[in-house]
Amino acid sequence: MNAINIKDKFSKFNKNWHPQQIAVVDNMQVILAKLKGEFVWHSHDNEDELFQVIKGTLYMQFRDRTEVVKQGEIIVVPKGVEHNPMTKNNKEVQVLLFEKLSIAHTGTVQHEKTQTHYPKI
Repeated sequence: MNAINIKDKFSKFNKNWHPQQIAVVDNMQVILAKLKGEFVWHSHDNEDELFQVIKGTLYMQFRDRTEVVKQGEIIVVPKGVEHNPMTKNNKEVQVLLFEKLSIAHTGTVQHEKTQTHYPKI
């Protein structure tokens, strides 16, 4: 049981859209990711997903609207809701995610950005 310095953990990786696990809480994982540009439309049939913006502004696209999530804010994407996170103006956004260990990165969608393993840092 040691304190985790989130800023330090973000300094340990550079790749965008490559989640890094920093902790496990019961059957949930805490993940850090750097996002840049547009991701891929997907949903998670059995898992909710929480995004906290640590740095920058995240644009969470839904089929009927886009939610703007600013630094210090969170958004919860309910299970089964199709979404597509993105950033604008080539800006990198740093996010903390809280989700089940069983979650698939892009749900049932297979894409070049799909990750099947989240390294623990």
